[in-house]
Amino acid sequence: MVEALPMMLKELRLPAFGQHYRDYQEQAIEQSWGYGQFLAKLCEQEVARRYQTRIHNWTKEAKLPRGKSFATLAINELPKTIQQKVIGLRDNTVWALQADNVLLIGPSGVGKSHIAAALGLHLIEQGIRVKWLQATALVQLLQQARQDLDLMDVMSKLDKYRVLIIDDIGYVKKTDSETQVLFEFIAHRYESGSLIITSNQPFSHWDQIFPDTLMTVAAIDRIIHHASIVEIDGVSYRKKHQKKT
Repeated sequence: MVEALPMMLKELRLPAFGQHYRDYQEQAIEQSWGYGQFLAKLCEQEVARRYQTRIHNWTKEAKLPRGKSFATLAINELPKTIQQKVIGLRDNTVWALQADNVLLIGPSGVGKSHIAAALGLHLIEQGIRVKWLQATALVQLLQQARQDLDLMDVMSKLDKYRVLIIDDIGYVKKTDSETQVLFEFIAHRYESGSLIITSNQPFSHWDQIFPDTLMTVAAIDRIIHHASIVEIDGVSYRKKHQKKT
């Protein structure tokens, strides 16, 4: 029976048990562990392995931009009020569990996308599934789905991600078909899943995204109803670092 243990553990999909049970068996004998302590040690290794596997898989599927994390974010260069908001979103992720949104608004180069990606990576580490989408790519996906009469199915598949990051919403083209599918998507996610949206345009200019005034108001209303708004103003990070270089 003992000889069959590695095969049974493999069948039960407990690779960490198979990897560590001999070492822990020796420790258990040397230190007079009880059965419960021996089992708890093996379970601890299995839980850690599954956590690391999940983080790896979810990070891979999220397709976050590389190198954008809180470790690489020059947060001290942001205004104090912005620092506090970003740290608050990082340290208390209940907003993502309540389908609240985060809006990062400001000119190009001030760190909006970096903050969004850093939040996304942090959420994955907290067990929350995330997906990164360029706004233009999202619209193209939704338009194709509509042409294929598959729009609802595609939007429902995106629901498996508790948080969707839509980067550069201001760069969406202003055709009726594009703005219509984007609005339908925003309405679909309303109060069912969180959005992190970056935009280089303030709300007062969103009529350039949604040319219909009623659609603009309705889209903004749904996005900001449960939302944290982070407006970043200042000199571009890229310009700052170019000057330093």
